[in-house]
Amino acid sequence: MNIHEYQAKELLRKFGVAVPNGKVAYTVDEAVQAANELGGPIWVVKSQIHAGGRGAGRFKGGDPDQGGVRLAKSVEDVRENAKAMLGQTLVTKQTGPSGKEVKRLYIEDGCDIQTEMYLSLLLDRATSRVLIMASTEGGMDIEDVAEATPEKIIKTTIDPASGISGFHCRKIAFGLGLEGNQIKSCTKFLMAMYKAFVELDADMVEINPLVITGAGEVIALDAKMGFDDNALFRHGDISDMRDEDEEDPAELEAAKHELNYIKLDGAIGCMVNGAGLAMATMDIIKLKGGEPANFLDVGGGATTERVTKAFKIILSDTNVEGILVNIFGGIMRCDVIAEGVVAAAREISLHVPLVVRLEGTNVERGKEIMAESGLPIISADNLEDAAEKIVAAVKEAS
Repeated sequence: MNIHEYQAKELLRKFGVAVPNGKVAYTVDEAVQAANELGGPIWVVKSQIHAGGRGAGRFKGGDPDQGGVRLAKSVEDVRENAKAMLGQTLVTKQTGPSGKEVKRLYIEDGCDIQTEMYLSLLLDRATSRVLIMASTEGGMDIEDVAEATPEKIIKTTIDPASGISGFHCRKIAFGLGLEGNQIKSCTKFLMAMYKAFVELDADMVEINPLVITGAGEVIALDAKMGFDDNALFRHGDISDMRDEDEEDPAELEAAKHELNYIKLDGAIGCMVNGAGLAMATMDIIKLKGGEPANFLDVGGGATTERVTKAFKIILSDTNVEGILVNIFGGIMRCDVIAEGVVAAAREISLHVPLVVRLEGTNVERGKEIMAESGLPIISADNLEDAAEKIVAAVKEAS
């Protein structure tokens, strides 16, 4: 689960991470009130959406020279920028061309920026450790830095059994070229950031940019946080921060029915049981010249009702031009999948090609159910055959 910048800063501040003062605003009047309460004389008006690159983003139909993060030198500037941003669609590198509507702003104190850097904490699954990643190239996408100047990325890992120590912090501080009191400030900052990361069950904290002020203080000018969904039962306050407007409606609906669904950009919908098999199914679709429209794992104990819901979610994507169902019946029985497929196809009046590959428990009964349905379901003998048939069917239909 992801949260907004202002929410991340609110959480980090509780752990002693240095962040500028700011207030969230949902209306123009609230933005003006926030500016007055903060006092100025300089404010930053920030769009709050779940996407990076807001400063370099552009509003649809707006001034091409004005992004989603703006400097205001008067309360009247705050008012005018809030009017221009609230309710508008902001397009960034991470939102895609459709963009996201700005429904809230963060009004923040201006900051005396001397240097901009990058800092993040991540879970390194390869080493089962917490990874600190830093760079002198603050304000840039870390992917671009990694590609163009990988030598400017500093990394160190922390064993969760022993936790963070001073030498971890000094390695990062020295790597960033910090001196004197800056090193002390960086150490304090990293210690607090790591404590927040661990105690809140985060899987990512990214500060970009991390800035050094004219006074030599280390401050988080931006903040992004992501959390392990499986640990949210321990953090009701964080769960309450969820902004469902920022999430894909189909993914939200899938989660309600215990379905693992992620929307993609292709035209071939996939319904599979098991994450590994789902990945293999998407790979072979691409190998045969198609593009998967989604990742969807119905799990090992799905009911007919859940399979029917999965089918509906796939077809709610208007880009879907064909569906491939690939089921290996171990815990999941093939006849249950077949009943769900037939029920869903009848209920929604199936209008795209459907290829089904079944193997495993009750496979023969599953095939009988589909054959007796009278629906135009294309049966496949194996995964390669299924991929070839659905790619060919979609091409023929288009």
